[in-house]
Amino acid sequence: MIARQESFNTRTEVWSALSAPLPQGVISWRQDGKPMTRDGRHFARFVCYVEANTVRERLDSVVPGEWDLTLELLPPIQGSDDTDAVCAFKARLQVLGVIREDVGTGKDYKQAATDAFKRVAVRFGIANELYSYDMNWVEMDGDGKYAKPVEDPGQAYERRHGGGRGIATKPAVTTDAISADMGHGAQGSNTLTDVDAVSCPKCGGRMWDNRLTKRNPKAPDYKCRDRSCDGVIWPPKNGAPGSAPADAEAPVEEVTEKKPAARKSRAAAATATTDEIPF
Repeated sequence: MIARQESFNTRTEVWSALSAPLPQGVISWRQDGKPMTRDGRHFARFVCYVEANTVRERLDSVVPGEWDLTLELLPPIQGSDDTDAVCAFKARLQVLGVIREDVGTGKDYKQAATDAFKRVAVRFGIANELYSYDMNWVEMDGDGKYAKPVEDPGQAYERRHGGGRGIATKPAVTTDAISADMGHGAQGSNTLTDVDAVSCPKCGGRMWDNRLTKRNPKAPDYKCRDRSCDGVIWPPKNGAPGSAPADAEAPVEEVTEKKPAARKSRAAAATATTDEIPF
């Protein structure tokens, strides 16, 4: 009985060690998609990732010699073009007798195998915290193929989120704060993409920042991420610098409650624009 208890404690400690936060400096950022232009400025979304070698080092340091990886080549996945096919592997990772599986894809065997390895490692908690990172929009020096970020993506995320992992409770935002956030406030403010400074006026949750992707200027600037909530935040009327809705003294929640007849069409427009924003 004592031996079983000791074994259980050891196993629990192993899982905790595997899922421990990654050390500083191993998280990288890559551009995801083409830059978008907003008010004469260019922005691109960056996503975080870790190298496969980082995953291997975590396994070797926690369970040296006690893990095994098997890769199984899967049939090619047909792309949008009939001539394009994406490679795919199924990874089978065994750690202390526990087996978990996942699938990875890529444009070639190496990329697909690496993706499968990293994805199955997440099943054991390795680099799982990367999924808690929010979207990271970074200003670019152009919108061409060779455009570069004007600020290091990691530093940009750190500056906006103060550490990055997990978002603190956000204060309620009024129309004055929204106007300032859109660049109508103090000169030199650079909070165009600081969506986490804005909370839903109805449920208080986090919101999608639609300002970079919306095509309809009448669509809301922000929309609640909770699909069951219809909370939205609209831009200042006329888009004039320093302008705000007529009842600017009232909180945003009261502003969004007005004109119920128009809510349905606005909600439809918000849904259309929100679908363009990746999760």
